[in-house]
Amino acid sequence: MSTDVQPPPEAADEEVAAQTAAAAAPEVIADSFGEYAKIWWTRVRSGDSGALPVILGLAAIVIYFQARSSLFLSAGNLVNLIEQAAWIVTLGMAEVFVLLLGEIDLSIGYSSVIGAVFTCWLLVPPNPAPWPLAVLVGLAFPAVYGLIQGVIITWLRLPSFVVTLAGQLAGLGILLEIINTAAPNSGGTIRLYSNVLNDIENGALSPLAGWIVMAAAVVLGGALLVTRDSRRRAGGLAAPPPSVTWLKVAAIAVAGVVVVLIGNTNRGVGLTVVRGVPWVILVVLVVLVAWTFLLGRTRFGRYIYAIGGNAEASRRAGINLSRIRVLAFVLTGLTAGIMGIIYASQLGSVSSNVNGGQNVLYAVAAAVIGGVSLFGGRGKMLGAVLGGLIVAVIYNGLQLLGLGAAPQAIWTAVVLLAAVTVDTVARRSQTSR
Repeated sequence: MSTDVQPPPEAADEEVAAQTAAAAAPEVIADSFGEYAKIWWTRVRSGDSGALPVILGLAAIVIYFQARSSLFLSAGNLVNLIEQAAWIVTLGMAEVFVLLLGEIDLSIGYSSVIGAVFTCWLLVPPNPAPWPLAVLVGLAFPAVYGLIQGVIITWLRLPSFVVTLAGQLAGLGILLEIINTAAPNSGGTIRLYSNVLNDIENGALSPLAGWIVMAAAVVLGGALLVTRDSRRRAGGLAAPPPSVTWLKVAAIAVAGVVVVLIGNTNRGVGLTVVRGVPWVILVVLVVLVAWTFLLGRTRFGRYIYAIGGNAEASRRAGINLSRIRVLAFVLTGLTAGIMGIIYASQLGSVSSNVNGGQNVLYAVAAAVIGGVSLFGGRGKMLGAVLGGLIVAVIYNGLQLLGLGAAPQAIWTAVVLLAAVTVDTVARRSQTSR
């Protein structure tokens, strides 16, 4: 008679929470910034370096390009860099959901653009649909595309690499067919007829609005951070000392001030005045905050990490592996749909010549460079943002130096290989301990 009795979801929650608390237990005993720093350094030496290699790598790359070209840190180039990085960052965040499970989705480079084609199609005059409806349709297609792939992978127990590779090939065919149907005499290109959506990449807040939004975001984010850590300390759970919490709030404030100062610097040419923080920064920030909360503060997020860390143990704890995997592919598709709209906004159109296969490789590179493990169970959304910035910085800096596509691809490959090496060495170090 079988004795494999699965506990209810509440028991699984408690078990996963207990494992998480145990892993972070050293933070509970840190009563000061000095003790916290010592514990943090011990973790770094043991292989749990977190985002430190990414930050140091990004700083080194920025210093190198600034030394080679004084234009790199100019306000105009930095804003241009942010706008270039937006779609890479967003697609990298999309890939995080499946990578945390030890899976991959190779189809989002095309499913995202197909969703953008539907959005553009609905906005074609003379009878355009309301832009919110067009956006919902553009997000729904890649989400459903991810749902279908997730169901195939979980029900038939097929490798996600093979299924999503087939999804990529099918996506290319669907893209060609949809664009030819939506814009038959346009040479494979459909324009984005929406000032609102075009302004995502090409518009900006007023200088005053930028400061107001930044201040509100810092106050709200700081209040939530302080309140969360205070409650965790009061409950005896893992939380940093108050000094560390306030240091994080200060870092958020400094980052916000720097972004607004850069955005509000005139980057126009001649008598043209161009100022303001681009709207796309707010879009990416909202996605980052929402998905960070989902992974870090919800049952679904805990299950994602648990399954990626040990799928069999998670199954025995009562977690529905199939449901979580399917939802992860849906969220990957949904986030990719956001990227598709950002991509269309940047170009002002969508073309059948888009290289979806290359775009998804940039997404995987962004996530892995940012510390998301290919083996599953480790990584954060913020890491994908930092990794996407590194990819964008490499391309932007090499373009300023007048170098072509060949060195851009080579240097991206070198950074990606270095990131995977760091991840593998860290895992081996933790396993040996």
